[in-house]
Amino acid sequence: METVTLVLTLLFAVVVSGILARLLPLPIPRPLVQIALGAAVGLVADWRVTLDPEIFFLLFLPPLLFLDGWRIPREDLFKDRSTILELALGLVVFTVLGMGFFINWMIPAMPLAVAFALAAVVSPTDPIAVSAIAQRTPVPKRMMHILEGESLLNDASGLVCLRFAVAAALTGAFSLGEAAINFLWVAIGGIAVGIALTWLVGWAKSIVTRYVGEESGSQILISLLIPFGAYLIAEHLHCSGILATVAAGLTMGFVEARGNALAVTRIRRTAVWDMIQFTANGVIFVLLGEQLPTILADAADTVRLTGHHEPWWLGVYVIAINSGLAALRFAWVWLSFRLTLFRRPEDRERPNWRIIGAMSFAGVRGAITLAGVLTLPLAMVDGSPFPARDLAIFLAMGVIILSLIAASIGLPLMMRSLEMPPEPTGEAEVDAARVAAAEAAIGEIERTQHRLANGKRDPDTYVNVASRLMDLYRDRIDHQIAEPEQKDVHRRDEKIERELRLAALKAEREEISRRVRNRQLGSEAARKLIRELDLFETRLAG
Repeated sequence: METVTLVLTLLFAVVVSGILARLLPLPIPRPLVQIALGAAVGLVADWRVTLDPEIFFLLFLPPLLFLDGWRIPREDLFKDRSTILELALGLVVFTVLGMGFFINWMIPAMPLAVAFALAAVVSPTDPIAVSAIAQRTPVPKRMMHILEGESLLNDASGLVCLRFAVAAALTGAFSLGEAAINFLWVAIGGIAVGIALTWLVGWAKSIVTRYVGEESGSQILISLLIPFGAYLIAEHLHCSGILATVAAGLTMGFVEARGNALAVTRIRRTAVWDMIQFTANGVIFVLLGEQLPTILADAADTVRLTGHHEPWWLGVYVIAINSGLAALRFAWVWLSFRLTLFRRPEDRERPNWRIIGAMSFAGVRGAITLAGVLTLPLAMVDGSPFPARDLAIFLAMGVIILSLIAASIGLPLMMRSLEMPPEPTGEAEVDAARVAAAEAAIGEIERTQHRLANGKRDPDTYVNVASRLMDLYRDRIDHQIAEPEQKDVHRRDEKIERELRLAALKAEREEISRRVRNRQLGSEAARKLIRELDLFETRLAG
């Protein structure tokens, strides 16, 4: 009963945080409000949630990372793939090495291997926190896509570095060649598992649907099970469950480009996933806050590990680590952009240092950092306590909170009055897709009209209804409207018109999917057009 009450309290705190974030006069991001509410819950109530890192990873990360991978515009991700990979892989290794030596120099009581482990858990940015910050700050689309792509991929590299740092701390040995081979297996194996599982499920789902029809509830449940299946299979094979989940989400976008699902399934599935995203995001940050009282209660003992007696030294260390992370990120972003992003002909106009500064402030840490640092073992091989574990947990928690605060303040300042290079709107692609879809609908209406009217007593009725619908689509082409206007029709013509309209909508959807596969239309724009057609189809069905 106490567990149920705790869960309900956490969910209520998520609801309250959304209300408070909108009511507060200052633009405070929702994650900070949720952390504060979680801390209040931890102080007022006599509850203590023991976070098992494995369960935490399994419950929260797979669905959120899967959804981010599913919804991120794939063409934008591939367009800036070099920059994203440099940030997701190169920056993580650069940060682990730089911050590991820096932390060990600053806190000699923390062994070098443990310092590298702490640097590894604070190196990945958090996609959940990045998205939450971006909701209150207008971030250019291209910059946001780079940040999302980086945060989706750098978790695996950071956690692999953590694994080897912990192994070095426990055994006192480290093999660079073994680490490189293991990293390749972890990365490539995880990606392969995610892609293979999603394609297999999509193939099986299409076969079953073809013979027995589609049930919306089952299709939604399948989409919810895919990320958990990819994560568990990858972890069982000692690969990266996080990369498997991200790869599954990206592959789901390709599978869904076929447009096989029913309109009502897509609409209901979107609502379910939006609710899961909102709830899981909120619970993660409320749980982060709930851990604060426990961590702070041990601050007096933790500070003694550093050789000091005043607790404010812990704050100094947190600020120093955040400053070091920001400096390393600024240097790497500048170098990465100079080597890749600015060398292409379309990007010759180089943005000023404020854009690089905004990218640096956007390196927000979140749930993955906390869950990662909690995986530090409790004891060494000989049974002695793992050195400086409580100190590492405290510093990681401080980095999370301070990075959120810094991004909340720094990003708006960096983006204020900043003139960005013009970004392609994609309106021409959308207009061309609307015209092509309408032309496909006209052709399908004509074919369906001949098929339905064949052998009927009143073929003229089919011809008249089809002509009226084709005129509506031609008017749509001429005036670039989203959908043909609904006209009053006689009751005896309703069934005929409904069949013709459904055939036309199917043809439109297939044309949009074809243009996405041929890279004539972006996935984000296609998702918007498909949703318009789905809503119109559900109105017809109703």
